[in-house]
Amino acid sequence: MAEPLRYAVIIERYDTGYGAYVPDLPGCGATAQTEDQVRERIRTAIEVHLRSLREDGDPIPKPTSLAETVEVAA
Repeated sequence: MAEPLRYAVIIERYDTGYGAYVPDLPGCGATAQTEDQVRERIRTAIEVHLRSLREDGDPIPKPTSLAETVEVAA
């Protein structure tokens, strides 16, 4: 069994809910009312995106982006 892929996901909060996207998978994104929902939806979006790439015979992009939180003085 292949080792699982670990993609960086960016989650943004808006006035109306949450959005998430995957820098290494252009066009792969999700929105939801809550942070928990957007986490579930982006996981599903990644799975569907990768399945579509496989079905079309396109290469699966390797995860290359990193995301970190950096603390700075206010």
